[in-house]
Amino acid sequence: MLGRSDRGLLARWWFTVDRGLMFAVLLLMASGVLVSMAASPPVAERIGADTFHFIKSQLFYLTLAVPVLVTLSFFPPRYARRAGLLVFFGALGLMVAALFFGPEIKGAHRWINIGPINLQPSEFAKPAFVIVAAWFLAEHTRRPEMPGQVIALLFAVAFIGLLIIQPDFGQTALVILTFGSMLLIYGISWFTVLGLGALGVVGVFAAYELVDHVRSRIDRFMSPDKGDTFQVDTAMQAFKNGGLMGTGPGGGEAKLVLPDAHTDFTFAVVGEEFGLIACILLMSLFAFVVLKILVRAKQEPDPFAALALSGLGLIFGFQAVINMGVNVALLPAKGMTLPFISYGGSSLLGMAFGMGLVLALGRKRFGGRSSVPELNVSYA
Repeated sequence: MLGRSDRGLLARWWFTVDRGLMFAVLLLMASGVLVSMAASPPVAERIGADTFHFIKSQLFYLTLAVPVLVTLSFFPPRYARRAGLLVFFGALGLMVAALFFGPEIKGAHRWINIGPINLQPSEFAKPAFVIVAAWFLAEHTRRPEMPGQVIALLFAVAFIGLLIIQPDFGQTALVILTFGSMLLIYGISWFTVLGLGALGVVGVFAAYELVDHVRSRIDRFMSPDKGDTFQVDTAMQAFKNGGLMGTGPGGGEAKLVLPDAHTDFTFAVVGEEFGLIACILLMSLFAFVVLKILVRAKQEPDPFAALALSGLGLIFGFQAVINMGVNVALLPAKGMTLPFISYGGSSLLGMAFGMGLVLALGRKRFGGRSSVPELNVSYA
């Protein structure tokens, strides 16, 4: 049995890691398997695959995601920063490679094949970018002579630029929203806030004017009667069919016709087959994870850890809100997964990477000292 007097690696980890947060994330992963079992078989059959193709794939990636989550939670902040930096540059390199060598899927070059595995590098770049941006912003706080703000902004421009070229405007909006929130937490001037806000408005207007599918989605959202809103309408009907308690596992109809029932519209399947109560419980679990992270960030005296935790919590929460908002017709349709719930190996592994870093950076003090000795060491 582990005791608090034990100074072994496992004991130090067990008594310093946020076990409530870790179990909440594991519960979300398990819920994703349950939802995949409910939503994916009809989709697999429609494309001529084995009935349990997506379930098997989800379980395969889950066997990778859980070790990633747990292993990263052992990392001290110094190693977490290095992992973020390595993954960020590696993911950017793969995003560039995907533009030239990756398959074109629905008009976008977001994926690249590495052996038998099809990866979406941007899913790994998102949490890694948060770490890198927080690192350089914190460095500027510690050493004002270092242009940390400029470096973080340049990394943001490079990442966002690649997302636009792919194109992936949903992820672009998510990254901009998260980075902007991090800058507000960091404490930039209101003049800079207004300037960045103006650039964001110009960007949205330019995307609307220059990109046909962006204009189409916004027009359909603003005037549903003027375009094809089949998926959103079907999702809304699924929630109505589900009512309070749902139709029961396997009893839903939306998954039989929704092309993305296992990915973008899993929340609608949850609403139809498990009911409003299940939706509220799922939203509460997401809220618990985000609030847990933000509360820990507020308590953290180290600028880097506080900023990184805030960014990782917000990008997780924003993505969940965007997905659920699309499902209930509160936001324009956009292909974005519900973290840990929707099918998708890259999304699952990327989110596990992000939450593993959260657990690493959020470790408590142990025996009156930092649980991770590197916390108060130089950022070098």
